[in-house]
Amino acid sequence: MSGRQAPVENWETDFDHTDPTWVRDPYPIWKDLRARCPIAHSDRYGGAWFPSTHDLVSEVAYDTVHFTSRAVVVDNLRPGELDLPAPIGVAPPITSDPPFHAIARRMLLPAFAPKKIAALEPMVRKLCRELLDSTSGKSQFDAADDYTRHIPVGVIVGMLGFPLEDADIFRQFITQVLEKVDMPGEERLNMFMQGEIETYLDKQIEAHRAYPRDDLTSFLLDAEIDGNKLAIEHVRGTMILLMVAGIDTTWSAIGASLWHLASHPDDRRALASDASLWPTAIEEFLRAYAPVTMARLVIDDFDFNGERLHKDDWLLLPFPSANRDEKVFPDADCVILDRQENRHSAFGLGIHRCLGSNLARMELRVALEEWMSRYPDFELSDPDSVTWSKGQVRGPRSLPMRILA
Repeated sequence: MSGRQAPVENWETDFDHTDPTWVRDPYPIWKDLRARCPIAHSDRYGGAWFPSTHDLVSEVAYDTVHFTSRAVVVDNLRPGELDLPAPIGVAPPITSDPPFHAIARRMLLPAFAPKKIAALEPMVRKLCRELLDSTSGKSQFDAADDYTRHIPVGVIVGMLGFPLEDADIFRQFITQVLEKVDMPGEERLNMFMQGEIETYLDKQIEAHRAYPRDDLTSFLLDAEIDGNKLAIEHVRGTMILLMVAGIDTTWSAIGASLWHLASHPDDRRALASDASLWPTAIEEFLRAYAPVTMARLVIDDFDFNGERLHKDDWLLLPFPSANRDEKVFPDADCVILDRQENRHSAFGLGIHRCLGSNLARMELRVALEEWMSRYPDFELSDPDSVTWSKGQVRGPRSLPMRILA
């Protein structure tokens, strides 16, 4: 942990999503808030709110009148300090508001159609098998370092048509965006002002302009809105969205699912022996370990369920907490591999529901299938050394495994 922020003493009035206690295990905190203080507040990050119940999260997610999506990562920068180009936003369409949001999203739909995603499955399966081959003969290794972190970055790099050897550039950028949110505002602004990722993406864009190919970068360069090619900021921003939303989230979901199986032998044995459980098990892992908490900004002062929200307040939108709401999901803290009613919000709610949900589901399923096929019996070699990412995407960053058979 960075230790940049003072420890939290009261989650109702001073929460911090980078606090070590929250990062290690947020579920008891959220459960307590849902019962006693469904809308928590903090003065940190310039003022932030945390609605913890399923109903409140849904209400915010569908409300584009009082909340804007032009900034979706809570940090110490204030909206006035940021260059947030309207109506595109930094990472369209997730940072775009209506009506432009619908236009930008519709433009991307063909690239994420079910048939397009299904065609990627052999590549993902091959990647997983190659990664597992590299662990062959090892009785212990870190599943995060050797397996989970490589899968989604390999997929996104391949979709964009970028060199696979540049994967570390992607991972470094994601860490800057999603985990270093507790940096002082000026330091964080200076980090982004260096423009390293923009320089890299512009280089890739120019290479694709010179030599078009069948990948997502060329798709974006060919795409049109109202008969006009996309602005360079739109192309670059959508690439940033794919990097941030398509890599860390899926990496985290795969890792959390493996963590669960490693620490719950009955579930591991059930899944290894009964292939019919896979469809419901995948959805249950997504519900129980949903990795993504989004954010919104308050557009203008208004009253929200008895609280006075102010212009430019942050509001965290915790889909993982909504998925643990006992009023919606019976035995919400229990992973039930054959849970039948499971209308979870792991991929969000409202207009910003994840465009890449088909891709994420496929990657999660293939990654777990290949792991379980290779290693049906395993456990955590040192549970206390498991570490989790901080910020708005939660997943294991260190996952020491012992192979039992």
